[in-house]
Order: sequence, then structure tokens, then C-alpha cells
Amino acid sequence: MAIGTARLQGSTTPALPRSRTPSPILAETLTGMADALFSLKTYVAAILAYYIALRIGLHRPYWSVITCYIVAQPLAGAMLSKAVFRMIGTVFGALVAIILVPQFVNSPELLTWVLGLWLALCTYVAMLDRTPRSYVFLLAGYTASIIGFAAVSHPGTIFDIASLRVQEIIIGIWSSAVVNALIFPRTVSAKLAERASQILTDAERWSRDALSAQDSAEDAVTLDRDRRRLALDLHELHQLAVQLPFDLSRFTVRVAVLRVLQDRLSMLLPLASGIEDRIGQLHAAEAMPPDIAALIADITLWLNDLSSAPETIPQADALIARAHALEPRDESEWDWEIGLCLSLLDRLQDLIRIHRDARELHAIILSPTTAPSPNIAAAIRNARAMPLHRDHGLALRSALATMATLGIGTAMWIATAWPDGSTAVVIACIICALFSHLDNPGPTASRLLYGTLAAMPIGAFYAFVLMPRLSDFPAMVGVLAPVMLIVGSLQARPSTAIFAIGIMLTLPGLVGLNEEYDANFQTFTNFAIAQVVGVGIAVFVLNFASSVGTRSSAIRLVRSGWRELAGMAGGRDSLDLNAWIGRMIDRVAMLTPRLKYLAIDPTQPLLDILADTRIGMAIHDLRTFQERASPWSARQVAVVLKHVEQHFTQLRDDRPIDPDPALVRAIDLVLAKVAALDDLEQRRLGVLALTSLRRNLASYAPPPPAMRRQREEGSAVLPG
Repeated sequence: MAIGTARLQGSTTPALPRSRTPSPILAETLTGMADALFSLKTYVAAILAYYIALRIGLHRPYWSVITCYIVAQPLAGAMLSKAVFRMIGTVFGALVAIILVPQFVNSPELLTWVLGLWLALCTYVAMLDRTPRSYVFLLAGYTASIIGFAAVSHPGTIFDIASLRVQEIIIGIWSSAVVNALIFPRTVSAKLAERASQILTDAERWSRDALSAQDSAEDAVTLDRDRRRLALDLHELHQLAVQLPFDLSRFTVRVAVLRVLQDRLSMLLPLASGIEDRIGQLHAAEAMPPDIAALIADITLWLNDLSSAPETIPQADALIARAHALEPRDESEWDWEIGLCLSLLDRLQDLIRIHRDARELHAIILSPTTAPSPNIAAAIRNARAMPLHRDHGLALRSALATMATLGIGTAMWIATAWPDGSTAVVIACIICALFSHLDNPGPTASRLLYGTLAAMPIGAFYAFVLMPRLSDFPAMVGVLAPVMLIVGSLQARPSTAIFAIGIMLTLPGLVGLNEEYDANFQTFTNFAIAQVVGVGIAVFVLNFASSVGTRSSAIRLVRSGWRELAGMAGGRDSLDLNAWIGRMIDRVAMLTPRLKYLAIDPTQPLLDILADTRIGMAIHDLRTFQERASPWSARQVAVVLKHVEQHFTQLRDDRPIDPDPALVRAIDLVLAKVAALDDLEQRRLGVLALTSLRRNLASYAPPPPAMRRQREEGSAVLPG
């Protein structure tokens, strides 16, 4: 598919105003203040949790401290959603451990493998979910392992161990929730209002670029950057929609509003790239009508004014009416260029509607009491969560990596008869379950290992130099504050967050934040070695898994779209268009980092996915046309769809092939017949579907011979 377009004839695009960016010093200062506040709130929550755990006599209160740092999030709603899901998963995992351990009390080796299978199953399900809800499954998996491995030697204490574990986690969760609710809470609604404005600006910029781009390398790079940014923006909107029900704001935006906005914006990716193609084809054929060129220039100006002048939104209806009036209306047979013009005008109308609706939804997000228009109100009532791509291969790889980690750790534990071997196994399984879903989990887990190693000298200094000199709780709070606040500020920054988590998973246990302080060097050494060995095993397994998994994951993403297209063409899969587009846009967001890791230019693969998305939309329209067409036309369309099914069934990533010439001939034959239909509405629907299918499947093919028409020199005017 051509990604560049010629500049509009007879029109120039006005220079767009540059957005004002804050001073780098001011931006860094604001970021530093936000990080400091996050670190302070997390430390206050941790100290509160530790104090409560001590007061009620828990044996390992440091788990409450660790929990506070694990669930910590800058946004209150995100923290609460993570906390609630962790709490549910912890309780569920404890119940599973209570059920399983007594069943295998006489076979500890078998018990470890049963717990491992349970952890692998939970990891597999969590990888398929791909929302914050996945914490329920992850926690259910490794909580059962933590409790079960601790009870292998003493199965009679399983209920006490499970009860203590649940109490430690719940105390940490609710301490974080209370502190975040009381101390300068950052709500999801506020974040949403801020991000929605930027996302709409990004979407409008890309639409302007698509309408006014020239056939140049610079414009191609710009469009590709805009395209990937919008795909990532849509993924962020999905995450915010999951966290929104847990928001602490008094004026929470309805989740349905956010879902409708996400649904509208997801249409832009295939739509705008289709518009690029139609404009480029019409200019290449020197068949761009002046009226349409003028309309495109006016739409570009309108998009430029939306963010700075919201009062221009009502102009959308007039632009839609102009585009509709330019559609061909006479009853003579249409040629290929007229079909391209019709396709372009239809997509321009959809583009205008999407931006109009997006701005109305943005106004509702900023002011939830704003009354929506009838169309938007109906969309909000019927809103559904956007479906995500499910990668069963990646989920299975994660489960197998977790089982491999368990096997290596358990073998080491049994061979050495090391009393703290269970701690190493548990830590290894937890880290593998948490990070195995990532595109490149090995380096991420390695940063966790560096954090664990960094915690060793810090923990030794506190455990054997500072802690023995403390006489009361306030003194301990003051002594711990410097290192905990520094680690909290590191956790607030994405680039150092994993390193900080590695420190916090290790430091509280090393320091000796237990029920009673005990400066025992042997206990300290065993715990430290167990942590390092456990993290090291996970790093080894995850590095191996990532080395063989990234390329196969990228290939599976592309193949899954081909399988669905074959199913849609063959009538086996449902034709829920919004669900199809949602999955494809999600694949764009997932494919980009994988291609970057593989050092592959993502431009062409992402363009191919968007072309596949438009093919799915064309199949949907073609089936609608088939349902309304005469028996003869329906049979002809069935032949085209059968060829499409065969094409996508035969596609291979290692040897991409062009469509069978028989498929192109079948499309051309049906297109020529449809272009001569007397029913203008049927003609319009059929020509739009077949033109889109042909352009996206066989962009290299010349115009259909049966639809070429000799034009008068210099004439490019739509009939009617």
C-alpha cells in the first residue's frame, strides 16, 4: 500500500502552530516533586502497615512493608485496583494451599509439583487476561506456592501460615489505600482529563498529516510516528478504563464514556491510512476533482482549529453534508476513478464524524454533568470493553518458563538439602510469573537482580550497625527513612522502578523487620543467598525464554490476524466489526516493541496490519451487500470471498505471496457488474466494499480493464 500522497492541487496547507512546551528545568522540578510525594506517601503507608502488624503480633510483618511498595502507584485509582485484585488473589491462593497441602501431606515432592502446576495454570490465565485483573490469577498462583512450600515440612501448620500470610498482605494493601486517599490523592479522572486532551491532539495531528502529506520520506516517517503513538494512546485508554471504577474522585467519569472514546479513536488508524491511499491514487491518475481537493483543504483547517477553538465543532455537520453532496448520483455506469472518489468521500465523512464525537466525549470527560447528544447517549448505553488480542502461545511459554523455574529450583533444593531452599524456589517462581509476559523479560529480571545485590550491603549495614543501637519505634522510623525514601523515589521513575522493586523485595527481610529483632549472621546470610539464588534462577530461565520467544510472538501476532480474516471470509467467525478493529489495534500496540527488539523497521509491518484491518472492514461490508443482493450477485460475491479465504489460509510469514490473479479477476468482474446496478444504494455499498478490498489486497494492480473510461483531457469531475 502506498503511504505517501501528493499535495493537493490548487491548495496549500497552512502552517500549524507549534505547541508550547514547558521549560526543561520546570518540568524536571515538577517531576521531582511528584516523585518525592509518591515516595513519602509510600513510606508512610509502609510504616503504618508495619506498626499495625507488630501490634497484632504477626510473625513476619516485613511482608506488609513489601506489599505497600509492590501495590504503590502514582494514581489512587490504579493503586486501589491493584490492591483489590491482589487481595482477592491472595485469599484465593491461600484457600487453594489449604486444600492441596493436606491431600499430599505424605508426598512432599509431589506436593511441590502440584503447586507448580497450579502456578503455571494461573500464569497462563493471567497472560490471557492482560488487564490489572490478571493480578487475581498471579497472586492466587504464587500465594499458594509461598504458603504451600512453607508448609511442606510442617503440614499441620498450613492454616496458621495461610492466615498470617493473608493478614500481612491485607494490612499492607489497606494501609496504602488509606494513605493514598488522605494525602494529596492523584485521581484517575484527573489523569484521564489530562491524557484525553493530549490523545485527541495526537489524533487530530495524524489526521491532518494524512490529508496533507506529500510523497516523501520525511512525511512517511512523520505518519509512521503518529500512527504508533495513537496505537499506544489507545492502549493507555484501555488501562485507564479498567482503573476508573476504583477512582477516589467525587466526579468520576463513567467508564462507558471512556470506552466510547476508545471505540471512536480506534477507527482512525485504518480510516486515515485508507484516506492516504485514496488521495495518492487519485493524484497519481491525475483524477482528483477540484471540489474534493477544496473539501480536503477545509477539513484540514477544521482539524487544526478543534483544539484551540472548540466552537468550530458544529462545523462538522456542514463538512459531512458537503462530502455527501459530492458523491456520484447519476445512473450511468461508474468507472474506477469514480469508485476511488466515492471511497474517499465516504471515509472523509467517517473521519469528520469521529473527530466530532471525540471532541464531544472529551467535553463530557472534563465535565461529567454535560448532557450528551442523542447519538453519543445511545453509544454510551451500549458501550462495551474493547476486546484484546489473546496470545495463547505467549501464555503457554510463560507457564512453561514458570514450570522450568520450579523444576530447576526444586532440584537444587533437594540435592543440597538446604533449609532455605524453599525461599529461593518461591522467589524464582514469583519473579518468573510476574515478568514472563514481557516482550523481553530477561533484561528486566536482570535489573531486579541488580537491585537484590544492591540491597545486600545496605541491609548488612542496617542489620548489624544501626538496628542494634535503636531503642524505640520512632527512632527506627527516622533511621529507615533515608534509604526507604530514596528507594521510593527510584520506584516512581519507570527507568529505575524494577531496580527499586528488587531492593524492596530483599531489604525489609535483611534489615530484620520481624516480630522481634534478631541480629543473627547465619540467618542473614541464608536469607541473602536464597534471594540471590532465586532471582538468578529466574533471570536464567527468562533470558532463555526471551531469546526464543520474541520473534515467534511477533509472527503469531500477524498470523492470528490472517486466521481471523480467513474465518471472516469463510463465514466461520462473527462479523463484529468493532471487536475486530479493537483486536487489530491491540496487535499494533503489541507488535511495535517486538519489532524494535528484533531491530526490524516497524513501518511496513504496521502498515500491513492496518491494511489487513481495512480488509476485514471490507469483508464486513461485502457480506452486508451479499445479504441484500440478488441471487446472482450473491453467488458472485461468494466466489470472491472464497478466493479471499484461500489467500489468507495459504499466507506464510516466511514467503509472503501476492493474491492469486484469479482473486483479482473475480473482484474486477463483480465490481464492473455492481457499478452498473440500477439501485444506487446497493451500487454504493458494493462499490465501496469491492474497491477497498481490491486496493488493500492488490494495491500493485492497475485499474480494472472493464472499468476504464476515456476521459476528456483535463477533466476530473464526478458525474451528477
